[in-house]
Amino acid sequence: MSDSTQPDEQPYQQERWTKHFDEIDREIAQLASICKVQILDPGVIERVLHKDTLVCGSQNPRAFDKLRSLLMMHYSVRDRAVVALGEAETMLIMKEIIERLRSRYGDRLGRPAA
Repeated sequence: MSDSTQPDEQPYQQERWTKHFDEIDREIAQLASICKVQILDPGVIERVLHKDTLVCGSQNPRAFDKLRSLLMMHYSVRDRAVVALGEAETMLIMKEIIERLRSRYGDRLGRPAA
């Protein structure tokens, strides 16, 4: 390895980041469901980040504000994970979490860009 991380530390690091992302993203999914936001539809995340409440099928200002805050936290954590794990490993973790959320919530979260 090119950095100071020992080989046996890598699985622990991946597990720790996966757990952290999973906790944040489960909460995002729950809040998106409460607000009836199709969070995985193209462009919706950006609209939430820009405080566009028209993406909501149900008005709940507190839940929407928390959803927006968690999305900002998600991106901050992702940036730190890329530094710690590398971009490819981080994107693999993200893909696995989205697949788990999709299996749990189905199309209620929207559809990702093709």
